Amino acid sequence: MIYDFAVIGGGIVGMSTAYKLKLKFPEANIILFEKEQELSAHQTGHNSGVIHSGLYYTPGSLKAENCFEGRHELVAFAKKYNVPHDICGKVIVATNESELQHMDRIFNNGLQNKIEGIAKVTKEEIKDIEPFVEAVAGIHVPCTGIIDYPAVVNTLAKLVTEDTVPVELKLNSKVDRVEKGEEYNTIYANGEGYKAKKLIFCGGLQADRLAKLDEVKLKEKVVPFRGDYYELTEQAKHKVQHLIYPVPNPDFPFLGVHFTRMTNGDIECGPNAVFSFKREGYSRTAFSLKDTANALSYKGTWKLLCGNMGYAWMEYRRGFSKKLFLKTLQRMIPSLTMDDIEKGRSGVRAQLLGLNGETRDDFRIEYSQNSIHVLNAPSPAATAGLAIGEKIVKMVQEMV
Repeated sequence: MIYDFAVIGGGIVGMSTAYKLKLKFPEANIILFEKEQELSAHQTGHNSGVIHSGLYYTPGSLKAENCFEGRHELVAFAKKYNVPHDICGKVIVATNESELQHMDRIFNNGLQNKIEGIAKVTKEEIKDIEPFVEAVAGIHVPCTGIIDYPAVVNTLAKLVTEDTVPVELKLNSKVDRVEKGEEYNTIYANGEGYKAKKLIFCGGLQADRLAKLDEVKLKEKVVPFRGDYYELTEQAKHKVQHLIYPVPNPDFPFLGVHFTRMTNGDIECGPNAVFSFKREGYSRTAFSLKDTANALSYKGTWKLLCGNMGYAWMEYRRGFSKKLFLKTLQRMIPSLTMDDIEKGRSGVRAQLLGLNGETRDDFRIEYSQNSIHVLNAPSPAATAGLAIGEKIVKMVQEMV
């Protein structure tokens, strides 16, 4: 068989793409490859489960547009198919006067992005929303929520595999070679070749390596950053009612350690952001010689780390110190104690870095010949997944 489309990657972006392709081309033969034994095994299954509003992102950027559109479609999808979710809202809190200027910039950004219902709140109003938070001012974002992203992916998989012309899912199938052709491409997984007219790569943490397999000339590299979480113990869960975020540091592409009430009722605290010695390593001591050598032999990694040495060192220490992690959490909820938190899970975020250590902040999707590559899809890619899938379908139509 010569497939019409081959999708590489079984996270939310890859599965959303397969779903959107099937909606647009119901008679198409589609195959999806996932190298793990289950879908959403990496970034999709290890993120904080937040439905982002689109508040932070540069107006007009792919992040802003796709997050806004994707959020509405995601919530409608979750309602239709009974995916666990809750539009519980969040507060972004400034804990000192020095953060107010940047908080105002975020608020104005949200207005430009037309985020529904956002409002500035006083410290007294914050107390009404989150009684245990101590802050000088904040932003209330009622349209933010939480969702079970692996459940979204599994629901998408069920829909596409039960279709009249079902998508073929190949789990435990790592794509390790690509042969280009004029009429079709041949990709090899576990030594077996598969022919497809168009290839769509949604490889997340492996995006740059897959691009190289497909002979895409990419100057940047994916550098992994691990995020560690703690959880509130039963005695402390009542201290968090919604989602609580700090005002993020404008110098870094991370939103800061925050509190997230999950769909199962647990309260996660995190993540921090530290250089990871393994792209798919979910413990604090995970190590891969190949991944470490790949990252540390790249000039962009050193430029980023050396330019932010104090921040990087603090984040790394906090990854191993419960006391330091607690101290960060106490900036927002001072009453938390060591007995209130316990170690939780970890995730790894793929960050595309330039040669000078600059982070590629926006989504980046490119195509050449008969291939499309999602090269950079950090947060809020999970929220925006369905919209990204729609964008890829439009790119496919342009390629025809």
